[in-house]
Parts: sequence; C-alpha cells; structure tokens
Amino acid sequence: MDRAARTRGADPHEAQVTRTLFAIPSALIPSVNWWELVLRALAIYIALLIALRIFGKREVGQFTLYDLVFILLVANALQPAITGPDTSVGGGVILIIALVGANYIVGRLDRMPRFHNLFAAAPAVIIKDGTFIPEVMKREGVTEEECEMAIREHGMSDVKDVQLGVLEPDGTISIVPAGVVMQRTKHRIRYHHRVH
Repeated sequence: MDRAARTRGADPHEAQVTRTLFAIPSALIPSVNWWELVLRALAIYIALLIALRIFGKREVGQFTLYDLVFILLVANALQPAITGPDTSVGGGVILIIALVGANYIVGRLDRMPRFHNLFAAAPAVIIKDGTFIPEVMKREGVTEEECEMAIREHGMSDVKDVQLGVLEPDGTISIVPAGVVMQRTKHRIRYHHRVH
C-alpha cells in the first residue's frame, strides 16, 4: 500500500464488514421504545386485574370449557395491544420483565390489608342452617346444582346436613357440616366436632 492510500484512511468496505460482524441482529432490537412496551403491558395488566375483580370470584375460582376458550381468545386479542407493531425478541423480553415485575409488586402489595381488600372479594354465606340463601347465590352467580355438588364433595347428601356454606374469595365453596361447633379466632375459623 502506498503512502497516499495510507493517508486516506481505512477501506470503507472493511469498516462495514467489521460493523456487520459486531452488530446486534435486528430481531433482538425492539421496533417500539422500551418504555412504551412497559406502559402497554402495565395498562393491560391493570385492566385485566380490575375486570376480574368486577366480574367476581366465581370467574376466578371455577373455569369451565367455555371459560378456557374465552381466556385464550382474550389473550390472543390483547397480544397486539401489548406489543403494538413490535415482533422482536428484545421486545418480548422487555414485556416479560415488565409483567413479572408488575405481578411481583401486586403480590407484595396484596399483603397489605387495605390493598388486599380492594382486589379480594369477601367470603359470602350461601347456605345457613340447612337452607340456601337465594339472593346471595344470585348476586354471586352460584346455582343450587353447584352448591349440591360441593355438599357431595364434602361427604354429605343433602343441604339439610349443612350448617354453613361459604363461597370463598378464590371461588371455592366451603361446607361446614351440621353438628360442628365453630370457634372464631383472630385470623380464621376453626371447626370442632361436638362430642355427644
């Protein structure tokens, strides 16, 4: 190489090759700002959390086949709202970190009674002293058939055998058999069988 070539600088083609070797693949670079992806993910997360709270504990605790189809369709419909035009791996990683972080924070906040009461529904008494409470069952979206199934799952055959039936915040139905003495404690109710 002569002196004139050395003074002109490096070969531009050589510089391009060097940049190409050390460049980040375009599939890893989000096409949307990272903060926009985070905001989209958080907005959808909060909206779903509120929707599940509004629709009640039955929707959370007991999924049927059509509930599963509904969840899959909602997930598919929300995907473009979360990602926008971005299809990059990097954008996906950002979204995962944002959603896991949001879920972690909500889990920590759920330990505080005021926040927990905001999103967790209170238990609802749906059977008392062997009798269904229709107005509560209607408000909570529970049928007599579902209560009877829970009664059978607890080893009883008739609603008259039930002292107390409670729809719990997680959507399950707790049954207390007749003839059981309930002792209320500070944090939970303990059940003791009566000695005859």
